[in-house]
Amino acid sequence: MTAGSSHEDAGSTAGLATPGAGSTAAPTAATRDTRNTGPGRLLIAVYAVFAISATARAGYQILTKFSEAPLAYLLSAFAAVVYLVATVSLAKAGRTWFKVSVAAVLVELIGVLVVGALSVFDSVNFPHETVWSLFGRGYAFIPLLLPILGLIWLYRRRPAPKQA
Repeated sequence: MTAGSSHEDAGSTAGLATPGAGSTAAPTAATRDTRNTGPGRLLIAVYAVFAISATARAGYQILTKFSEAPLAYLLSAFAAVVYLVATVSLAKAGRTWFKVSVAAVLVELIGVLVVGALSVFDSVNFPHETVWSLFGRGYAFIPLLLPILGLIWLYRRRPAPKQA
């Protein structure tokens, strides 16, 4: 092993800060992790905005009127956590963070579909809207579109298979 390649050869993501810096070798899986570049940055920014807004909304709802719609407000808080996890995991490099991103975005998609359907067909339990109510209607249906775009982005930026 050479002095500059020990971390990359071991599969670490420590070499991410300087991909291609004077190296003529083929890029490793770690240096090809481009989920947080280009359009990925916009995706992360949108997730961050939703994490902040869902946290603020849920916090306000839980603190001021929790007894009016506890299920809806707890689901808003859950959505906030999902958006936060998605934001952080999309911004981080590495296989583990990729898997966390996929899981978070899948949970988000399932949540939007389930809560959206329940808010249409069981409005008694959803007297007040959540981020995911009516498939995100209060947010211009972005909560429905965002996980679909996120999954497409993750699929296109999936890590290369490990080589033996």
